[in-house]
Amino acid sequence: MKNALRALVLALGLGCASIAAAALDAALVAKLAFGDNDEKIAAIRAFVTQGEPAAAPLLDALANGQLQTAGERVLIVREEAAIDAVSGETVTPLPEAREDVIANNRVRGELANAVAALRLLAPDRALRFQAVKELETGASAAMLPLVRRALEKETDAEIRATLALVAATIEVKSGDKTARLAAIRALASSDSPNTRSLLGSILLKQRDGRFVEPDADVRRAAEDSLIAVQRHLAWGERAGLLFAGVSLGSILLLAALGLAITYGLMGVINMAHGELIMIGAYATYVVQNLVRAYLPGAFDAYLLAAIPAAFIVSGLVGMALERSVIRHLYGRPLETLLATWGISLMLIQTVRTIFGAQNVQVENPAWMSGGIELMANVVLPWNRIMIIGFAALVVIGVALLLARTRLGLFVRGVTQNRAMASCVGVPTARVDTWAFGLGSGLAGLAGCALSQIGNVGPDLGQAYIVDSFMVVVFGGVGQLAGTLVAALGLGVINKLLEAWSGAVIAKIAVLVFIVLFIQKRPQGLFALKGRAVEA
Repeated sequence: MKNALRALVLALGLGCASIAAAALDAALVAKLAFGDNDEKIAAIRAFVTQGEPAAAPLLDALANGQLQTAGERVLIVREEAAIDAVSGETVTPLPEAREDVIANNRVRGELANAVAALRLLAPDRALRFQAVKELETGASAAMLPLVRRALEKETDAEIRATLALVAATIEVKSGDKTARLAAIRALASSDSPNTRSLLGSILLKQRDGRFVEPDADVRRAAEDSLIAVQRHLAWGERAGLLFAGVSLGSILLLAALGLAITYGLMGVINMAHGELIMIGAYATYVVQNLVRAYLPGAFDAYLLAAIPAAFIVSGLVGMALERSVIRHLYGRPLETLLATWGISLMLIQTVRTIFGAQNVQVENPAWMSGGIELMANVVLPWNRIMIIGFAALVVIGVALLLARTRLGLFVRGVTQNRAMASCVGVPTARVDTWAFGLGSGLAGLAGCALSQIGNVGPDLGQAYIVDSFMVVVFGGVGQLAGTLVAALGLGVINKLLEAWSGAVIAKIAVLVFIVLFIQKRPQGLFALKGRAVEA
């Protein structure tokens, strides 16, 4: 709230001298300084009703603990300077006997609303827009004259529309039936959950069965407007579910993409894949701390170094895993599963020893904070948007690597027919190592992305290993397109089912669906083509 007050003073070009230019009502200033809490609130509302910009420094001083009294005088004291709150005259020297004017939480809440109301007159469009958004949830009847005044002067169409809804929200609580009916009908165009609550309160019943609102015409108008508002909100909820599904799908895609390469190429059930994701997240954490310690001015760009670091570290761990253990277990799926499961436990314990058992904090850069308000009940977080874009770039990069590079040609050849590829000179053992390193590096990228939306701890990968295998099996082993479709499809379906039945039932339903699907189509959505498959 302090920042908002300072922004108001700056935007309106106000300083202490502005009090002298427009002297404030001495009686209201006295109420604000000497009155009880109710009188303070009444004075604040009176200043808002007057719409006097010169009241801003006074309210700023009260909110920041800079309003003091000396006898009957009210002073704004900043550092060693004091200004008379009524006349604007400089007071020198500072009176020795001074007392602070105290504002409790209720008064501070009223101050926040008053500041928002006064910002409606600011010349800066961003300040006015922020102010009208704040007033959507906290406008009082005393602010109606100032809201109407701002509505008359406002030229921005979006702000005017929201201001009109704020005015209607205030007028709904008025005593005039005609004004209330007009306001209720105006609220039908709102897409705010607060409007739904306001209209719903008109239709409530008391314990004896009688309506809270005795006027039947007002109730009918509220019911019609409520239906329209719920229709608007329903579209927002659908958009929010779709975005959440795509967001979850992009995370599943990043987590499963590396597994699709290793499992598709070598048929290895790598139970340590989740720990490779975890290693990528911890690599991001280490890079973040190094940048904060040695290049604090470049902290917002630390992800530019964390992304390749996560890929390289996880890739090297995966290549070492393939060289030392997995290479000796090809064609023995049960032994591979048990060995990689044991390695996953070792990796978890190693991370616990180095970083501790508690979660570590990975911060979002400033440009990934906040979000886009698509509708009143739909906010798209920037970190989720960036992860969706990042997943798309990773998929494009992997597709180009597999289709346009020599390594990609070898990987596709070994995947389709390992024996024939070996006969024509493809170093299959080396391809296995590079492919496993690529898949592990992609798991590290998934960990880097996950660090931006959740906790980073030793058990991070355990939450994604089962989902990753489900995506790979459902999409088709070794199929990049199948992994993409399966991840996005399962993400959207999961979120839709969560909204209908809850998270646990949604997980069970998705698992049952995949089991039944694989029974009917073992090759997945996209069947792997090649001589080995056809044979």
